[in-house]
Amino acid sequence: MSIAIIGGSGLTALEGLEIQRQQMQKTPYGEPSGPLTFGLLNNRDIIFLPRHGNPHAIPPHRINYRANIWALRENGVEDIIAVNAVGGITARMSPGRLVIPSQLIDYTWSRQHTYYEGDGNEVVHVDFTCPYTPELRQQILHASKSIGLECRDGGIYGATQGPRLETAAEIKRMENDGCDLVGMTGMPETVLARELGLNYACICVVANWAAGKTDEIIKMDMIEKNLRDGMIKVRRLLSAAIGQAQG
Repeated sequence: MSIAIIGGSGLTALEGLEIQRQQMQKTPYGEPSGPLTFGLLNNRDIIFLPRHGNPHAIPPHRINYRANIWALRENGVEDIIAVNAVGGITARMSPGRLVIPSQLIDYTWSRQHTYYEGDGNEVVHVDFTCPYTPELRQQILHASKSIGLECRDGGIYGATQGPRLETAAEIKRMENDGCDLVGMTGMPETVLARELGLNYACICVVANWAAGKTDEIIKMDMIEKNLRDGMIKVRRLLSAAIGQAQG
């Protein structure tokens, strides 16, 4: 069984990965964001896929999420650890933090968000009460403790459409809804994994305060710096989590 890592903004390649081969995978839903990279990390077979392509070129609303998840399942993946760059809404979600969210709210629209389109076939409703697989979340949290890396346990991820950033009023509404974090790639990736019966959890890197949370204008150079610093910690965490995974 392989473990897949889906890299987000700031993680288009994975240091420490002993690359064995790359493969472009055709699916009934088109091509994924890029070639699947097969390799070894801590002596475990993994598949790495950059969500936005490499180089980073596909905006959040144009990602072929269905092809990405389908391609991973077709290659024997059962566990997916996703990495997402997010904005912090609530006080405890300050820039630079790593967070393992436990819930989400979907604000996206018009994305290809299901494998069950109808088309005269059986109507399927999947249980999505707990969007992230509890066992996989705990595996990641246990790994963070084992290497002494601070990692927030829990929080609500609000998935927005993008590619623009949100208004201050939108963030205020999201906070009133209970959101702790805001990002653009959390959905439909999460539910597509559930539809295919795959375990899924994500590591969020807080890259900036969300709109209206400070008096400063959100600037890309600030986001990029926080992502660079955060991804150093993410790579350590991924290596530890993969190393502790059951074979």
